[in-house]
Amino acid sequence: MEKRKMEKLNVETSLLGFGCMRFPTTPEGEIDEPMAEKMLDRAIEEGVNYIDTAYPYHNGKSELVVGKALKKYDRSSFYLATKLPVWLVETVEDIDRLLEEQLQKLQTEYIDFYLMHALDKARWDKMKEVGCIERLEKLRAEGKIKYIGFSFHDSYEVFEEIVNYRDWDFCQIQLNYMDAHEQAGLEGYKLAADKGIPLVIMEPVKGGSLAAFAEDIMGKFHAVDGESSAAAFALRWVGSLPGVKVILSGMSTMEQVEDNLNTFRSFKPLTEEEKETINQVTEILRSRVQNGCTGCRYCMPCPAGVDIPGCFSAWNTYHMYQNYNVVQWKWETDLGDAKQAKNCVKCGKCEQQCPQKISIRQDLERVQADLDKKEMVL
Repeated sequence: MEKRKMEKLNVETSLLGFGCMRFPTTPEGEIDEPMAEKMLDRAIEEGVNYIDTAYPYHNGKSELVVGKALKKYDRSSFYLATKLPVWLVETVEDIDRLLEEQLQKLQTEYIDFYLMHALDKARWDKMKEVGCIERLEKLRAEGKIKYIGFSFHDSYEVFEEIVNYRDWDFCQIQLNYMDAHEQAGLEGYKLAADKGIPLVIMEPVKGGSLAAFAEDIMGKFHAVDGESSAAAFALRWVGSLPGVKVILSGMSTMEQVEDNLNTFRSFKPLTEEEKETINQVTEILRSRVQNGCTGCRYCMPCPAGVDIPGCFSAWNTYHMYQNYNVVQWKWETDLGDAKQAKNCVKCGKCEQQCPQKISIRQDLERVQADLDKKEMVL
């Protein structure tokens, strides 16, 4: 198993980290605990020593399952990461209460890597106001946590502000070859790496969307490596960055565990030919975008309540990956009936404001028709 040393902390972690957000589930939607435990056991058997969970995963039950599964192992044999749900923090007392709850659920006396979960500008400002970092330092002095970090979802500018605020033990960002310039992105990776901050990477396979492609894409991958899966190429792209110390994979099946273990058992950075192949794949995926919406929101607000940029984002993503599952949550939950394209009354106000001169009314009809199909379009 490939290991990476976090020089700043003097610890050595497996490059593959087990993300506990996507455990297998039963038909009733509960975690399939026996299978989840088998998957964790298999990964640990092969040398995975970084286990990542969080307070809200699986409706609060991931930490419970992880705690049960890891109880049989020597506590010093693995690194446990979980996250403070900052949206539930109003006072420093909330931090103490939530951490105590997590320690009980995880059946442990301490957390190795403790993160402020999913920071954005508003949450970061709130945590500074509450005095979160100062309280986490106190809890570290008490031995309840070892390393203080954060996970992040916002713009590079916000990431830069947070990273430069203090001397962080580590940080966690979203990064994959399709999102190289989204959120913190490669620029954020370089900033953290230059400052010597160990990086943990989430969404390396973009929620699974970089794990399954039609034959036109797979043919390109197989031309340079006939054995590797699409997911392996995505994971190796991230792992080829030397500042990356852990790559989290949210595994849902034993097959995914075995494929990932195969990738990291004898890890190989991408060759120049493989990097060029990924560049070609990225261009193909981006060429499937249906219109040129930039998300500038000049078209908003819509009198009928349609989230026009949101609809176009879901539509373009759907066609890019040719997989409805990739946009299901955004389309059905985030947008929902009230904000979907079907509510367009064709008033035309949006088109008068659009700097890209998009035929918004016509495209909204196509959005609704395509996404109502709820199918793969491979």
